[in-house]
Amino acid sequence: MDLKAMKQLLKNTDARRARVTAKYSKSKSYYFNENDITARNAGESKTNEEGKDDPLRSADNRVSNNFHQILIDQKADYVASSAPIIDVEDDKLNDKIADKLGDRLGSTLNQLVVDASLAGVAWLHVWHDADNELKYAVIPPDQVTPIYSDDADPVLLAVRRTYNQLDPDTGKQYSVHEYWTDKDVTAFKSERNTYSDLQAIDNRFTIYDASSGDDIGTSSVYQHNMGVVPFIPFKNNKFETPDLDKYKGLIDVYDKVYNGFVNDVDDVQQVILVLTNYGGANLDQFKHDLKNAKAIKLNSIGPGDKSGVDKLTIDIPVEARNSLLEQTFEKIFVFGQGVNPTKLEAGNNTGVAIKMMYSNLELKVSTVQTWFENGLAELVRIIMRDLKVTDADKRSINQTWTRASIRNDVEQADIVSKLSDVTSRENTAKGNPLVNNWQEELELQDDDAEEKAQQPDPFANPNPLQEDDDDDKKKDDVTGDDDE
Repeated sequence: MDLKAMKQLLKNTDARRARVTAKYSKSKSYYFNENDITARNAGESKTNEEGKDDPLRSADNRVSNNFHQILIDQKADYVASSAPIIDVEDDKLNDKIADKLGDRLGSTLNQLVVDASLAGVAWLHVWHDADNELKYAVIPPDQVTPIYSDDADPVLLAVRRTYNQLDPDTGKQYSVHEYWTDKDVTAFKSERNTYSDLQAIDNRFTIYDASSGDDIGTSSVYQHNMGVVPFIPFKNNKFETPDLDKYKGLIDVYDKVYNGFVNDVDDVQQVILVLTNYGGANLDQFKHDLKNAKAIKLNSIGPGDKSGVDKLTIDIPVEARNSLLEQTFEKIFVFGQGVNPTKLEAGNNTGVAIKMMYSNLELKVSTVQTWFENGLAELVRIIMRDLKVTDADKRSINQTWTRASIRNDVEQADIVSKLSDVTSRENTAKGNPLVNNWQEELELQDDDAEEKAQQPDPFANPNPLQEDDDDDKKKDDVTGDDDE
């Protein structure tokens, strides 16, 4: 892409990028327990008994409650704590794909779930390293701005990736703007938001001779030859909305009521005495008399006057606030579709009860899995193309996702045992609570069966000819025949 076209594209996509960045930034601040209640403290959650210049209400505690992280981590761990099992109906190809995916697939998907929950969509970047090995990594959502076609089924045409980098020579930061297509990537940089100083980064990529592998120079353009735009979206839902939109207001209400409660507890300890017709010289004498004599001097003009000492206190509506906190707490987990940890009951551990407890979370996670399956399938197809599989775009890709939840293993094992005679080996292995990888379990069963078949029968006669002689001797004994 030339300089003029890139400058226009940056301007046209700035507004959309700013909206995504704002939502992602707000979601990330709540994830790190920097709720709006802490804005006055620069994001720090802390108490302050003397924060306001008010004699009756001086406390200004600002403690945020980290519901957002709990709900997102529940979701990520529930659906992606274990890497899904990929099956393309070819055992050898399955092993090659597993090697390419490596050991980081589970942690990568977990991070993608967190990013998608924070921003609405997460992004996975795929590329070839210097040794031409296929690599993949998660890219922060605020760096990626996709460009789709306007079809009924949108196709990813290109990606704008923008991020900051430090110039080691000047010590200044500048923005790097990369434009990725299905064929190449072009790199630009600028320091101004207007892009008036936009220029190509001529030494961004090292170019190698394809035949000899020699370094032949540098360029601002790199031919990646992936055949597709090497960025894979992992959507949170159909509309690519973040989770915080569902319950941010409820968290803010809880923070407000909770901190108001704490403020009142601090303020109620500040008792203000109101003196009427005090007869002492000053307040220091009042404090001295009250401490030592346990009495104070008052000027009274007789019955009916209002001489005396009164106190100003703050009444705390404890019951009303407790009720509001409890209701808000429950609603956060209802609308956040999470598992309320205060509802866990040690005695009620049947399989049905556990499923009911996780039902709301299961609904949310099922939506995420549906969209993530599309992204993971695209990653597997890229790997198959890299492995030169001819039918990579048409081959069926089966995915088995494992939930990480509390379960009754004894009850599950009993079900598997009772149904094993009328259930296929594959489904029995999938339902076995001791099995994490059902494909590996079937392979182990086959190995055990083969090993058992090769072992001699301990009850078999090692000398079959001797067994025949013994049988003949028994027959002779019965008939009474002999050699005489």
